[in-house]
Amino acid sequence: MTEATSQPAPQTSEHEGTGQAPFRRLRYFTGQLLSARDFQREQEYFREKLKLRMRCLLGYGVVCGLLVEPAPVDEGKTEDDKGHQAKVRIAAGLGIDCDGNEVLVPGTCVIDLADALHEEERTGGKTVWVGVEYCERAVEPTRTVFNSACADTSDCDFGYTEESYVVRVTTKTPPKDDRCETCCIRCEHKVLWLARIDDVDFAKPVRKEQIHLNVRRFFGTRVPTVITGVNWRHGHTYTVDQAKELLGTQKNTGGLVVEFSDDVRVDSLRRGVVDIQVIEGGAGRNAGTWHMGGKFEEPTGGEFTRRFRYRQTTRESLQDGDQVHITVRAAFLLDRCCRPVDGTNVGGRVPFTGGKPKGETDTDHDHHPKPEPDPTGCLVPPSGIGPWTSGTGAGGDVFESWFFITEERS
Repeated sequence: MTEATSQPAPQTSEHEGTGQAPFRRLRYFTGQLLSARDFQREQEYFREKLKLRMRCLLGYGVVCGLLVEPAPVDEGKTEDDKGHQAKVRIAAGLGIDCDGNEVLVPGTCVIDLADALHEEERTGGKTVWVGVEYCERAVEPTRTVFNSACADTSDCDFGYTEESYVVRVTTKTPPKDDRCETCCIRCEHKVLWLARIDDVDFAKPVRKEQIHLNVRRFFGTRVPTVITGVNWRHGHTYTVDQAKELLGTQKNTGGLVVEFSDDVRVDSLRRGVVDIQVIEGGAGRNAGTWHMGGKFEEPTGGEFTRRFRYRQTTRESLQDGDQVHITVRAAFLLDRCCRPVDGTNVGGRVPFTGGKPKGETDTDHDHHPKPEPDPTGCLVPPSGIGPWTSGTGAGGDVFESWFFITEERS
């Protein structure tokens, strides 16, 4: 029996695959002379493995906290203030950047937006983005015990490295991370963006409604594409004429509109993805169902879209008491990375993005009642950030919604 000999693994560039050079750990032996460089490389070995696991297995983004909110005018004020009033504060929290570094903000941080910007960006009426980035700094100066002629440091050096963060503020739209494999390819932009602030006037305080937190990326391996809006009110009651206008019945206009948070492949908008069923109501025999035929009116071309319009093409009529049930099979809708849209209509709270139906006014609440308030008090999404969207994080599933029909008021 011959003994097998091991062959060295082929060398690959650290810019290929995971973007990580082969790991090399310290091998101890008796009589070995170790220097500061050796211990530094041993620290790097464990840190790089931890970061690789973090971004490949768990992902990156905001883990908790790091909320951006207006800061009171007198908070954080110093003698050097030059009349700046536009200030925000970042709450304590934890984030993981796309390189796997832990970005810890241990306490509330107040930011003067004007001071944080480059001078050429300090003009009024701007949109400002606020984020945090991982950084390190040397701390605790320590005198060396031994110093040789070959030493690359002075007789006094820093004994510790403090892991910290720096706040980034810009008026330039941050680049979007379009990678499908967000953990196996090195990222170029390490900033965790936390908020977009619109219409900033540096001489005036920032109002809560100016701050948009839905730009933040939540911790995970990827950001699922979700449904962000529809042009009908879930659970609403429409008159027959209003429903015809909404559905585009016997017309070349109108139709149900569904909007997405990111690009969806147009070729996945196939027959059967959208289904409209009518459940008959009213006096006498009811609960019968029938299928309402329709087709996609938009988009008319291209590879990707962020919305579609689906219009009724058959001539069936709706009657008083009917329920129109809309199903979008989100598992068959694929995003730019060929992953399914996360489509669960949690609580029926995907936002309404359309206007008032023709003939409806602000005084029509009794005739067209809005859905009853949620008795559970779930007025904001579980994250507390931004508007409700579809999805539970699992991906796929079915988007379901419905509205009711009443006879037109005499």
